[in-house]
Amino acid sequence: MTRRIAVLLALIIFVAIVVRKPQSISLPAASPQDPAKEDLTRIDYPSQQTVAWRPHFIRPNETLESLFGKNWIYVARFNRIDRRHAYPGMTIKVPLDMTAARNYQPLPMEYLPAKRYEKFILINLSEQWIGAYVKGKLQFSIPAATGGDGHETPVGLYRIDARDQTHASSLYKTEDQTAQYPMDYAMRFHVGADNVAYWIHARDLPGRPGSHGCVGVYDEPMQNRVYGIPAQPVLFDAKKLYDWAVGNPEYGEDSGHAELIEDGPVVEVVGKNPTYCATPLKPLVATR
Repeated sequence: MTRRIAVLLALIIFVAIVVRKPQSISLPAASPQDPAKEDLTRIDYPSQQTVAWRPHFIRPNETLESLFGKNWIYVARFNRIDRRHAYPGMTIKVPLDMTAARNYQPLPMEYLPAKRYEKFILINLSEQWIGAYVKGKLQFSIPAATGGDGHETPVGLYRIDARDQTHASSLYKTEDQTAQYPMDYAMRFHVGADNVAYWIHARDLPGRPGSHGCVGVYDEPMQNRVYGIPAQPVLFDAKKLYDWAVGNPEYGEDSGHAELIEDGPVVEVVGKNPTYCATPLKPLVATR
């Protein structure tokens, strides 16, 4: 009798295990609370609402290069992130179509307000992206990092009035507090009523708005010099934009120090910072 009861109990336990509701399996991701804002799938860029992508949690020993080979640049630009900030623990968006990712460009090819200007720089806060226009036609565009919460980059129409290839912040220092924060290839476009200046310059790109108001763009040589990462710089957006905007002969020889210039390119800042959602965005599913 005792044996029958034992067999019956074993059978009941077995059936309960077999028919119980399966538990959902959570994929690795940034902390659900995400205080450091390490989950870039929470950032809602308007241009990505029609782009198919998948989330990827960066694991130990993974890098953009090891994950995506030669396509790492396009994944980095898609996320507005640099290699120094693509560290284990981050969750990034991975475009499903790398061919489309190579051509990803969220700004208009023609911008009517820029038609009357020889050179015009459009800074779109909603997209965290910069466009360089000639007579209203886009010449090239690059990702950016604008002012973060409480330090938003002011919207409006401005003009570049100063340049400095080797500028440094007078207010902020590097993370280790050993030097003033470098602002290579700096172009000043606005001075606020509080006498705080706003520049476009070389900067870290954390994949979201993160500056104190200035507009930062890729410059891996600066990062290599200051942080030793990356070992082989390949992204030179700050120099490219600087050379195009104020490095030409009409402004005279560049002294390498802060200097005023006249009739610099017009700069327009539009939009507002993208929403950092409380939960990750649902990826768009690719359709045939």
